[in-house]
Amino acid sequence: MLMSMVGKAGRRTLSFLDYATRNFALTWRLLSLAFSREKEGRIMVRRGVVEQIYFTAVQALPIIIPIALIIGIPLVLQLARVSGQYDAGRLAVILVVREVGPILTALVVTLRSATAVTIELGYMSVLREIEALEMAGIDPLRLICLPRLVGITVAIVCLFVVFDVVAIAGSYVLIFAFTDAQVAQFLYSFSQAITGLDIVVSLTKAFCFGIIISVICMFRGLSCKGNFTWIAINTSKASMESFFFCLVANIFITVVFYA
Repeated sequence: MLMSMVGKAGRRTLSFLDYATRNFALTWRLLSLAFSREKEGRIMVRRGVVEQIYFTAVQALPIIIPIALIIGIPLVLQLARVSGQYDAGRLAVILVVREVGPILTALVVTLRSATAVTIELGYMSVLREIEALEMAGIDPLRLICLPRLVGITVAIVCLFVVFDVVAIAGSYVLIFAFTDAQVAQFLYSFSQAITGLDIVVSLTKAFCFGIIISVICMFRGLSCKGNFTWIAINTSKASMESFFFCLVANIFITVVFYA
């Protein structure tokens, strides 16, 4: 029994190390392609980046804006009530800018857009379209994966900024227009509490989340070989793993900058 448990733990450890190594290699390869100056296919790569940003960021605005208001309105109301007792502005910075904004943005992008990338690449892998590109002398990582990496990462950073602005400023405007609540003092304390470090850390989180989500989803999509059943399985794994590793990265970045 003990040997069986040790063997199972060892196999899982080796499997995780292999998974982590492959994802790191894919990340390194894509980043090296991002900084290369190859002229061939540059127009197609740029077009792919623009299309991915449009699909991931612009088309997600009708989802991210209501979510930001749903989170921001009760938060602003509650913190405005205790603004005389606690540093409400600082609490809002910690909750919205540092933690909730990046995590919710990553969750929305993962559920809406990143899983679609896994399904798309999964079908391309099963139908051997990836192999056809390689046989034609085209690098599928540069033509297909690089635009998705850049597009998803830029989209998450932009959506994070939109989320924070709508959650704080948008909620303040709606509360001021439709209620009698006094929230001016809260908005002033928020503007005094937020620092450049908070903005840099939050943008760093959003940037890292974009890389994590795009790489994991593309890796799972490219791992679908020969069977359509693996597309659904890998899509589920990609969504769970992306969100889990975003949480881990969130803790790590917070500890590095604020511990």
